[in-house]
Amino acid sequence: MATFLDFEKKIKVIQEDIISARVRHDESAVKTLEADLDKAVSKIFTTLSPFQKLQLARHVDRPYALDYINLIMRDKYEIHGDRHFRDDAAILCYLGYIGNEKVMVIGEQKGRGTKNKIRRNFGMPHPEGYRKALRAAKMAEKFNIPVLMLVDTPGAYPGLGAEERNQSEAIARNLLEFSQLNTQTVAIVIGEGGSGGALAISVADKFSMMRYSVFSVISPEGCSAILWNDPKKVEAATNAMKITSEDLKELNLIDDIIDEPLIGAHRDKQKAAEAISDYFLQSLKSLRDMSDEQRLETRYNKLIKVGAYSE
Repeated sequence: MATFLDFEKKIKVIQEDIISARVRHDESAVKTLEADLDKAVSKIFTTLSPFQKLQLARHVDRPYALDYINLIMRDKYEIHGDRHFRDDAAILCYLGYIGNEKVMVIGEQKGRGTKNKIRRNFGMPHPEGYRKALRAAKMAEKFNIPVLMLVDTPGAYPGLGAEERNQSEAIARNLLEFSQLNTQTVAIVIGEGGSGGALAISVADKFSMMRYSVFSVISPEGCSAILWNDPKKVEAATNAMKITSEDLKELNLIDDIIDEPLIGAHRDKQKAAEAISDYFLQSLKSLRDMSDEQRLETRYNKLIKVGAYSE
């Protein structure tokens, strides 16, 4: 059963009417209702607020990294472990093909269902997860294989064990190493991009976001708790923080916005996956037109411009 958000209630009613009309074999009603559905989708999804986009980014049915990996990759092989402590299931590393291109895909995986969510730690990686990601990226660099990173996490895990194993160092190490990685890299925020947990696999030649994804230094809930000590201020915090893809594009903090289906990636996973695959292959083509020196210099210049301001 599909899950509908509050602002999608009209769409739910029309879709239920379409199902009833099909059961009655009333083709005329189906055509009329489908036209009504298109109008409702256009009206609702072209006027979404930042808070509604946050709800879509967190939608329970939204595709996760593993969904996209299964849809766009072939002949894939999973890489496990960081060779220091253990295998962190919150980070996925797959070597395989997208189209005709051999690629290393690194993604953050939230998990579905209670058992799997706990195994994946709700998509919050430990230090060993980031070290696994770095190991996979270094392997790709060694064989000149491009890297695709799929970002989707509420943040790095803040637990005692993670701190004991030096979570901050693992994230900082990834920021340094990925900034210098000598292979083509593309990072895409597919859902939530939360704090350093997202940054650790976001440093790339191309850094982009899907239409209904978010990227922020802290969650709106955390922001409202710190600033107002009031959970009811979450929507106000979301509006103020500028966390949507449109906001970050306007601030020149991302390269592109990937046009997932207007009604959301969770309603058409195949088209969303195709959008990611097409964007990656197009980006790879443009990056290969540059020499290694040009690409690394462009990446460096892009990174040092982040946070620039004028008085």
